[in-house]
Amino acid sequence: MKTSGLRSVMQDTTELFESPLNSRYASAAMKFNFSAKRKVTLWRQLWIWLAEAQKELGVEITGRYANNSVTKYLPGPSFSKSMSIFLPLDEQLEEMRVKMNDVDFEKAAIEEVQRRHDVMAHVYVFASACPKASPIIHLGATSCFVGDNADLICLRHAFELLAPKVARCIDRVVTRARQYRDVVCLGRTHLQPAQPTTVGRRMCLWIQELLMDLENIERARDHLIRFRGTKGAIGTQASFLDLFDGDNNKVLRLDELVAAKAGFSKVWMVTGQTYPRKLDTELVSVLSSLGATVHKICTDIRLLASFKEIEEPFESDQIGSSAMPYKRNPIRCERACALARLLMAQAAPCLATASVQWLERSLDDSAIRRIVLPEACLAADACLSILQNVFEGLVVYPKVIERNLLSELPFLASERIIVRMVTLKQANRQECHERLRTHSQAAGAVVKMEGRPNDLVDRLMADTYFKPVHSELAQLLDPKAFIGRAPEQVSFKFKFILLILASCLSLNMPVLRLSIIRTKYFAVLDVTTSLTVGVGLAPFNFSSFINERIGESF
Repeated sequence: MKTSGLRSVMQDTTELFESPLNSRYASAAMKFNFSAKRKVTLWRQLWIWLAEAQKELGVEITGRYANNSVTKYLPGPSFSKSMSIFLPLDEQLEEMRVKMNDVDFEKAAIEEVQRRHDVMAHVYVFASACPKASPIIHLGATSCFVGDNADLICLRHAFELLAPKVARCIDRVVTRARQYRDVVCLGRTHLQPAQPTTVGRRMCLWIQELLMDLENIERARDHLIRFRGTKGAIGTQASFLDLFDGDNNKVLRLDELVAAKAGFSKVWMVTGQTYPRKLDTELVSVLSSLGATVHKICTDIRLLASFKEIEEPFESDQIGSSAMPYKRNPIRCERACALARLLMAQAAPCLATASVQWLERSLDDSAIRRIVLPEACLAADACLSILQNVFEGLVVYPKVIERNLLSELPFLASERIIVRMVTLKQANRQECHERLRTHSQAAGAVVKMEGRPNDLVDRLMADTYFKPVHSELAQLLDPKAFIGRAPEQVSFKFKFILLILASCLSLNMPVLRLSIIRTKYFAVLDVTTSLTVGVGLAPFNFSSFINERIGESF
């Protein structure tokens, strides 16, 4: 017997590589969702659902059981109806239910080394644990019945885990945007000084992209992910048609019953051996897009940290550099950017895989899907955990923001000064522009060449040509005169966010269904102590929540 594969499985885990996504970054819930225990338990649950549905539709299950030993017969797509019934089906189903969570992974590893087939290895292990039920396990099914359907269940749950994490990130940054709605800062395009905006208005750019991601995740969860169902070996359902003696209606009903047991209302109408791998592309593209959002936000924070305007949380005992004690490196945002790049890169292999699924199926999807699908979900999960932490501990320095703004503000006010000169003094615009340009260039040279503060205002005050506006320079240089509708846009955004979150989470607005709000909406926004849907959620006052989040002025 070949043992090298078995030794590999049973080797001390400290001697094996483990993905940092698992050991360092992803949440326990997401890691469990893609664990071997979860996967195999789902396989067994699917076998139980299949047998239950077959029983409900009146199939005559045949099998042998004698002397507590498993018969050599293990049913698959082809089976015989000539065998006598020795055990009641209810007893077989109960045995499967009792043993569903009791998985012997060591025995399965031995079987897989022998059989070179992971699903069949677990068929044999489950059958040996359930000798009474062994004849009905996997009856009429193919490997993709358990493999693909379990993957779809895990993907759906992954998106269920991600949606509230995005919503919590939105909730945290909304609080910050409201807090700094009126704090004027220097806007930058091409990373160069541009028109002023406000800190809160800049955060609304982040919020808007996160809202898009939340909508995409909800859409994927509710509309894109659908059950593969009971399609047989290559999608034609031939084995199940044989099982039901050519009764098409029962074959269709079997598909519906098993899907319903798995919590799916939508089933793929046609498949090859697998569900369309194009779905993987769609789902991972949603996550890759989320990665782009996280990367953009964290890059913005890193850039602003270099200007000392905003910082991510920094612990009192945290060390930024072993050599430079003063360092305050944005390590959280850097980590999020690194994971986001990994996440964005996952879309390409999914596209390539979908494009090479020959005819009804080829197996070159298997290995890459084992890696890409879990790691994309784990990376997205990790990115959102970091982002929430950054938003919750974000530090804003208004005085530094003001200093940086004032250093550029005289240049930014040039057009306003020209307009005022023309309207007050009837000045020639071109002459005024040239004088102002000359002063601006000289002031810029002082800043760049001598390292001194911007002295453009002093130069204008010393030039009698600009005397008509001397008394108005302070007003013309008022930062709030440059920000347009930034505060109003932030206020509108708060109202919009509440509606979008409600819409994404399938609430009936404006007629609020409090039962749904308590079990979905407010669990998502983390205003209760429990994230378990329908458990431990306190009664909620929606009006109080609105006032707390967006204020009476809105």
